[in-house]
Amino acid sequence: MKEDIIDPVVEDIAIAAIPEQNETTGEDEWFIYLLNLKKVEISNVIISSKGYGEIKDEKVETSQLRHYVEKIPPLSFAKVEPIMEELFGLSNQYWVSFYMGRQIFDKKYVFVAESIQSGNLTQVPLIEKKGVLLS
Repeated sequence: MKEDIIDPVVEDIAIAAIPEQNETTGEDEWFIYLLNLKKVEISNVIISSKGYGEIKDEKVETSQLRHYVEKIPPLSFAKVEPIMEELFGLSNQYWVSFYMGRQIFDKKYVFVAESIQSGNLTQVPLIEKKGVLLS
């Protein structure tokens, strides 16, 4: 019975944290993006996000947020949410669930504490900006 359960592998889906300059203040603000690097559309996308860890030897956990994106076309992306720099000292988890055709997929992505920083920037495909990428 248990061997009959298929656990589909998620490939060509990525999460990126990207700094963008605020036109009003001139300061960098960070945003989370979901990238569909597949050549097929994904739909009914749910992204759950939360932060957790320790600050000054005290356990901290943020509220869990959920975002819904109806469709992300092939080789495209969606802007999910802003992320405050105060949360970079925590592990920031993004649980992504989506449909591809009639099959449901899900995968957890975690930016470990202090991993979102300018020293870890790399070129993010599709968006053509530098950011911290998890795939």
